[in-house]
Amino acid sequence: MKKAFVKLFLVTVAVFSINTKAHAQLCDTIANLCTKHIISSFISDGQQYRALLLNQEETAEFHTTFFGETTYRIAACSGMNDGNLVFHIYDQERNLLFSNNEFKNAPYWDFKVKTSLEVIIEAKLDAANSGSGCAVILIGFKQTTNK
Repeated sequence: MKKAFVKLFLVTVAVFSINTKAHAQLCDTIANLCTKHIISSFISDGQQYRALLLNQEETAEFHTTFFGETTYRIAACSGMNDGNLVFHIYDQERNLLFSNNEFKNAPYWDFKVKTSLEVIIEAKLDAANSGSGCAVILIGFKQTTNK
């Protein structure tokens, strides 16, 4: 009985390890594809915001700060094609600031903020498109020039 339990445990650990590695590789591929939207006029913030979404009902939530007088580009990807990920940007009081759903799930969008604010970015798979389940958000910013 003890040997059977040990074998079952080892098989479970092996399957989990394989699934985790496959998911990580898929997310790496999607993140690499998503970088095409952070063009040379933008500097990456150095983060890759990632989440595994198992169905269209799940929502990923990411928190970040936008600094005043800065232009940002948000790139949102899931799957190998653009338009699979719906994202919303809210302020701290959950007032909607932007939704790419209003723009045919645009894979990126540029924002200029006047004053610094903390934001919440929510991402969901588009029910009409088949996403990979891996949601990736990238953020880039333009350096401001003093005039």
